[in-house]
Amino acid sequence: MPPEPATLANPDTQASTSVDSDGHQTYRLGDDFAQLRHATIMMVDDEPITMEVVQTFLEDAGYRKFILVEDSVQAMDRLREHRPDVLLLDVVMPEVSGFDILQMLRGDEEFSHLPVIILTSSSDAATKLQALDLGATDFLSKPVDPSELALRVRNTLAAKAYQDQLAYYDLLTNLPNRQLLQQRAQWRIARAGQEDRGVALMHIAFDDLKRVTETFGPKTADDVLKQIAQRLQSLLKVGEGKDGNEIDSHVSGEAFRLGMVDFCVLWPSSNDISEVALAGRRLLELMQVPFDADGTEVYLPASVGIATFPDDGDDPAQLVRLAVGASSQAAANGGDRMQFYSAEMNESSLQRLRLEADLRRAVEACEFRLLYQPKVEVVSGRIVGTEALIRWHAGDTMVSPADFIPVAEETGLILPIGEWVIEEACAQMTRWRDAGIHTQVSVNISVRQFYESDLVGVVSSALAKTGIVPGDLTLEVTESLVMGRMEEAERTLRRLRQIGVRVSIDDFGTGYSSLSYLKRLPADEVKIDRAFITDIADSREDKALVAAVTFLAHKLGYSVCAEGVEEPAQLRYLQKIKCDEFQGYLCSKPVEPDEIADRLRGQADKV
Repeated sequence: MPPEPATLANPDTQASTSVDSDGHQTYRLGDDFAQLRHATIMMVDDEPITMEVVQTFLEDAGYRKFILVEDSVQAMDRLREHRPDVLLLDVVMPEVSGFDILQMLRGDEEFSHLPVIILTSSSDAATKLQALDLGATDFLSKPVDPSELALRVRNTLAAKAYQDQLAYYDLLTNLPNRQLLQQRAQWRIARAGQEDRGVALMHIAFDDLKRVTETFGPKTADDVLKQIAQRLQSLLKVGEGKDGNEIDSHVSGEAFRLGMVDFCVLWPSSNDISEVALAGRRLLELMQVPFDADGTEVYLPASVGIATFPDDGDDPAQLVRLAVGASSQAAANGGDRMQFYSAEMNESSLQRLRLEADLRRAVEACEFRLLYQPKVEVVSGRIVGTEALIRWHAGDTMVSPADFIPVAEETGLILPIGEWVIEEACAQMTRWRDAGIHTQVSVNISVRQFYESDLVGVVSSALAKTGIVPGDLTLEVTESLVMGRMEEAERTLRRLRQIGVRVSIDDFGTGYSSLSYLKRLPADEVKIDRAFITDIADSREDKALVAAVTFLAHKLGYSVCAEGVEEPAQLRYLQKIKCDEFQGYLCSKPVEPDEIADRLRGQADKV
C-alpha cells in the first residue's frame, strides 16, 4: 500500500522560534508535539543493535513509527516505498556508504528536502564537513545521548513542520493548498487502485465572493473565507458511512483552498456514486446558511463540480480540471447545485466559451433582429397586439435563444441586449405608426435586466425618443422573477406603471405560491404558461387550473392570455372559460415586421 505523503504541519497551530542552550534554533508549532510524534522515522545502519538502541530511546520520547534498514543497497527503494519524515543515516557502511545515499537523495527531486541526521562514530571535522556539504540537516556522534537524540529529532521534525506550513498550507484559512492537494490526490488514487475503491474530487466555487470584496472590503471578505474553511472542516472532521455509522477519520474527506474563491474536497469513496452525491448534498446544505459579513448576513451560492477516479480520470491534475469544468457547468445552471463531470461536458464547455466570444462580437456589431408573434383575441380572432422575440444570426447560422439567452444572463451581456430590444421594439412601433398601422408590443424582461439595470430609466428614454404612447408598450416579467424578491419587484413594477407602460406576468402557474400573491402584483395581464395549455383538451387537472386562474385574474382586474395554443380544441376551451387572448402556432409563428403589417392591413380592410 502506498505511504501517505508526509506533511507534519498542523494547520490549527502557529509557528514560533526559540534558541536552546546549545544555540540551536528550534521551530515550534505551538507547544503540542503530539502530531510530530506521529512522524515516520527511518534508520539506515549496518549495525542492527545500534538501530534497536536508537529506536528504544526514541520510543521513550514518544515516537512510534520506525523503518529499520540494515542493507544500505536497499535504502533508496525503501525510502520510495515508505516516504519517511526524517532519516537517521550511518556513514560507514559496506557497498553503499551514507555519503553515497545522501548524494543520491539530494539529486532526487522527491527527496531533495528530506531531513537527514547523520549518525557516525567518526568525530573528525572533515567527516562532519563532508556530510554538511552533501546536504545533511544535523550531525550526531555515536554512541548517542538519549536526551540529545530526542532534542535533535524533535527540532528537525519541528523545522520540517514549519517548512510544510509555509509550503503546503494557505496562511489565511489554514487549509492545505494546491501543491498538497496534488500529493494527497496522487496517494489517494494509488491507494484506491489497490483496494478497488474510488476517489471523488469536488471543486467548490463561490463566484459571489467577489461581490463581498467589492461591497465590504478585503478584510471582511477574508473573514468570510475563514468561515467557509471552518464549515468545510466541520463537515469533514467525521465522515459517515452509507448506513449512518461514523467512519474512521483517516478515510474521511480533506478540504483544500485551491484559489482566491474556490476550494476542493478530496473524498474517498466506494464505487457507489450515491455516497459521493450524499456528501455533495450535505456540503451544499452547509453553505446555504448565511455568512456573517461584518454584521450583515450574506448568502453565497456554491457551485460544486465532481470528478471521480477511476471513471473520469486517474491523474490528479486531470481530476481537478474536470471538476472545475463541472462546477462551471453548475454555476451556468444557476449555482447552488452540484454537477458530476460527464464525457460530453468538455466539448460542451468549449462550445460555451466559443458561444460567449461570438455573443460579445454580436453585441458590438448589433447582429440581432426582432420577430413578432401576434396576440389574438379569443372571441373575435383579431390580432390585438404582438410579442417581440429576439433572434440572432451568427453568419449563416441561427442561434437559438434557448442557447444564447442563458449565456447572456450569466455574462451580463443581457443588459445591453435587453436595452436594445426595448429601443428597437419602440422604434418598430414608430415605423408602423408612420405607415398608418397601430398595434401594441410586448417585450420580455430578464432577471438581471429587472434588478441590475435602471429599467425605468431605459424605458422612459425609449418612450421619449420614439414618442409612442406608453400604454402601447407591455413589459413581460416571469412569475419566478417576481416571487424571488417580492417587495423589491413590487416597487419597480409600480414605478413602471406610473410612467404609463403595461405590465404582464409571464409563465404564470409555475410558481406554486403565485395565487396567494396575485392580488399584490401591480400588473395588467397574466399569461398562462404553455405547460398547462398543451393537454388542456384532455386533462381535467389542467382544465381546472386554467379555469381557476382565469376566473381569479378577472376578479382582480387582470386580462388573461394563454400561450402555446396549437390546436382548435384548446382554443374552444379558452373560449368557453372566457379567456381574453392567446398566442401560438394555431394563429402564427413569430414573423417579420412586414408580415405583421400586412396582416394588420388585411384585418382593417375586413372591418
